[in-house]
Amino acid sequence: MLRQLYNWTMEAASRPRAAYVLGMLSFAESSFFPIPPDVLLMPMVLAERAKAWVFATITTLSSVIGGVFGYIIGFFLFDLIGQPLLDFYGLIDAFQKFAANYNEYGAWIVFTAGLTPIPFKVVTIASGTTSLNIWVFIVASLVARGLRFFAVAGLLYWFGPPIRALLERYLGLITILFVILLIGGFVFIKYAFAMN
Repeated sequence: MLRQLYNWTMEAASRPRAAYVLGMLSFAESSFFPIPPDVLLMPMVLAERAKAWVFATITTLSSVIGGVFGYIIGFFLFDLIGQPLLDFYGLIDAFQKFAANYNEYGAWIVFTAGLTPIPFKVVTIASGTTSLNIWVFIVASLVARGLRFFAVAGLLYWFGPPIRALLERYLGLITILFVILLIGGFVFIKYAFAMN
């Protein structure tokens, strides 16, 4: 089943509308959706290496715009949307303790979350809820997300065929590691909130 999903994703990645789906996924991941856009960015670059920089740009800009939406959720709609979303991820109690100290390190937190498997949506909502300066938030998001997605696109552009062969050979193991990193990001943010 995993192999069929991989083959479908690789085939779908070369379709004309794939860039729109990549943009929507990047936007959603930064504000409410748990799956990072790398899962689509990677096969798209592997399928069409000549468009690697276009795909990285779409992913970066859509992610930052989605991050601004997450910021708006936190700033204007925390009680209506933000709090239930954090409740869904089991982070509300830890979040409330963390929010008091957030702005002191806000730019670094946004930058770090933008580069790592730490769930970016939690940080975007936290930034709005704590009223982190919007321009600090946007610049930190743009730099971090740009570094991350252009690095992924660049590695796949320059080393695409060997990486694709490695990915196809160890698809099951790589999928397990990806899921562990994703879950680990949620666990990390939960404990980081709890320590403050």
